[in-house]
Amino acid sequence: MHASLADILTDLVQNSIEAGSNLVNIVFIEDIKSIRFTVEDNGRGMNKGTLERADDPFRTDGIKHPGRRVGLGIPFLRQTADQVGGRVDINSSIGKGTRVEAEFPADHLVQLWVQCLSFGGDYEMTIRRVRRDSDDRESLYDINRTELSEALGGLEDAGALGLLMEYVRSLEESLLEIDEEGDS
Repeated sequence: MHASLADILTDLVQNSIEAGSNLVNIVFIEDIKSIRFTVEDNGRGMNKGTLERADDPFRTDGIKHPGRRVGLGIPFLRQTADQVGGRVDINSSIGKGTRVEAEFPADHLVQLWVQCLSFGGDYEMTIRRVRRDSDDRESLYDINRTELSEALGGLEDAGALGLLMEYVRSLEESLLEIDEEGDS
C-alpha cells in the first residue's frame, strides 16, 4: 500500500501546485493502527460542482492535460480507501484552497502476509518482519509457512485463513507492545 500512497500523495501535490498554490502543507502520520495524511494548499480551490466532478474518473477540465479525457487522481484515492476500509475527506473553497485528508488502516501488512502465505502449491516460505524504533532497537517476528500449515491443517479453507489472520495480527500487535516497553 505504501507505493500506492506515494503515487496518490505525489498526484495531490502536483494538483496543488498546478492549482496555483504557493504553499502546500503535508502532514503524514503512521502508527501501528493507521496511516493518515493531510495535504492542504492555498490554490484556486474548487466550488461544490467542480469538487463533485473530481470524483468522476471520466471527467477532467481538459486544461491541465489537454486532450486527456480522464482524471484519475481523486478517484484512485477514494477507490484505494474504499478497498481497505479507509476514509477520504476533501474540503475546498474558491480562492482559499483545498484540504484533502485520508486515513487507511495499517493492517494491510497482515492481509499481505496472509495472501502471500495462502497461495496454493507445495513450497516453503519464511517471512521475517523487522521493526526499528527511533533508537534503532529492533523487534521482529518470523513466520514459517510449513509450520503454520501443519498447525492449522492446511491454508486452504476459510477457517484456517481466519485463524492465520488472527495469528499474524497478534504478531503485528506484539511489535507495538515491544516498542511501547522500550519507551517506558
